[in-house]
Amino acid sequence: MAEYLTKAALLKQTKSVKSQGAFAICVRRLMKNKSAIIGVSIFLVLIIMAILAPWIIPYDYKAINIMEAYQGPSLAHWFGTDDVGRDIFSRIIYGGRYSLSLGVSTVCISVVIGVVLGSVAGYFGGGIEMLIMRFLDILSSIPGMLLSITVSAVLGTGFGNTILALSIGGISGYARLIRAEFMSVREKEFVEAAHATNCSNTRIIFRHILPNVISPIIVSATMQCANTLLVAAALSYIGLGVQPPEPEWGAMLAGAKNYVRSYPHMLVFPGLFIMIIVVSLNMFGDALRDALDPKLKH
Repeated sequence: MAEYLTKAALLKQTKSVKSQGAFAICVRRLMKNKSAIIGVSIFLVLIIMAILAPWIIPYDYKAINIMEAYQGPSLAHWFGTDDVGRDIFSRIIYGGRYSLSLGVSTVCISVVIGVVLGSVAGYFGGGIEMLIMRFLDILSSIPGMLLSITVSAVLGTGFGNTILALSIGGISGYARLIRAEFMSVREKEFVEAAHATNCSNTRIIFRHILPNVISPIIVSATMQCANTLLVAAALSYIGLGVQPPEPEWGAMLAGAKNYVRSYPHMLVFPGLFIMIIVVSLNMFGDALRDALDPKLKH
């Protein structure tokens, strides 16, 4: 009797595990990973602070007060003030709206365009694939940073142009990745079964194949978001991205580069927040990769 109950319990447990979706299993693995919890917690805190910035910043981020210029960190100004007396803490918190929006928007645009191009190339093959791949070869022949600089120089500075410049540089990587995934599964039995039931090509691509190959894209997008924030900051620093007086973190570094020796706090705090967001995204990206495919865990 006891043996029967044990087997029944094991059978029930096995069915329970099998019934769980891939998403639920991934979430459960992430919840057990300290790096994932720390990384996503930091990222969410920064997002919440950026959203609530108009209500939580102690000073107007645009307010100029020459009498309080160049002040170091204090109780009145936690991160000090800049060269025209603006509160650095308020500018960093509000500037999170610009920096985080740049990273997320750029990655979303690159992923959507890259996934569409890669899916079409990997599924149909033939002349369509050759045409798309030659276009991607052209993009890939130019280093991402150089391509972003070139596009920014042509289009000019500004928030929208910076997003466009960064997005173009990221398309090729996502398209090649999703194409390779499509080519590995397009001859699988479940795809042939979908063809046998007269499913349209669009339904097969987006309903049957894409959900089974999207995991590497999610991991890559998380990692790329961190890299995009660094590139955006670099573009602003060299005068081709978002420009002062906008409180984007890279633009704040650019505006303070002449004071690195005399007033280092003007660069330390924006740079620190860039480092924090990049590290948190990399921590979450590593954990997400391990959760989606434990075989890749080192």
